[in-house]
Amino acid sequence: MKEKLSEELSENLRKLKYANQKVKKELVSAPEGSLRLGKSMGKTQYFRYTREEGKQYISKDNQELAQILAQKDYDEKILRYTEKSIKCIEKLLEEYEDNKLEKIFLAEHPMRQTLITPVEPTYNQRIEKWLAAPPAGKGFSEEAPIITTNKGVRVRSKSEKIIADYFESVGIRYKYECPLFLKPYGVIYPDFTFISKNTGEEIYWEHEGMMDNPEYSKSAIQKIELYEKNGILPGENLILTFEYSTSSVNMSLVKMLAERYLL
Repeated sequence: MKEKLSEELSENLRKLKYANQKVKKELVSAPEGSLRLGKSMGKTQYFRYTREEGKQYISKDNQELAQILAQKDYDEKILRYTEKSIKCIEKLLEEYEDNKLEKIFLAEHPMRQTLITPVEPTYNQRIEKWLAAPPAGKGFSEEAPIITTNKGVRVRSKSEKIIADYFESVGIRYKYECPLFLKPYGVIYPDFTFISKNTGEEIYWEHEGMMDNPEYSKSAIQKIELYEKNGILPGENLILTFEYSTSSVNMSLVKMLAERYLL
């Protein structure tokens, strides 16, 4: 799952500060001068350069000095870059706020909102438009049991009902078995499809309910591989939960995944 920009910036800032402190410690004990390279008879030569003494040849017996000076030159480049970047990111984090365009609109008086066209649709506006187009699901056979969620959505199993009822209880909007085209197979029907609040992109949730059945588990694995071949990856835009005949749906895990990726 993609992180919010502020989270990415904060993580990058942490890495830059770590690198900055690391090279600072190394540079404290670094020798004077920098490394210069030359060539003689087609072979590379190393020189130590200082303002006071100019270039001094580094003999083969003292190649460790060349290595130390090369490391010093590299560390100084890292130091300059990290110091500049740290200042830029810290300044940006002071001013930047995720979803600020939407927050400005939502901060307006409700009556003002009715008079304003936001520069981009709010999440609720996008989700309502998305939900307004009902999915052309694969339908149910006549002999299939009728199982419905608390809000009347028909699903295929008691486990899916339990999961869907949780989504509905916490305000997570979804489509059930919304068709999705995956190459080279064709159309499949993910159990649940959502719109991410962070990215605005679709997230898919598959609950595999009979993983101790060899044929079922083989089919489930093939479907997961099909998702991956189409760039839909677990932990990013694909959420997976599993169940066995001897167990029931793990709602603690369902809630944790929902809180991480959907709320």
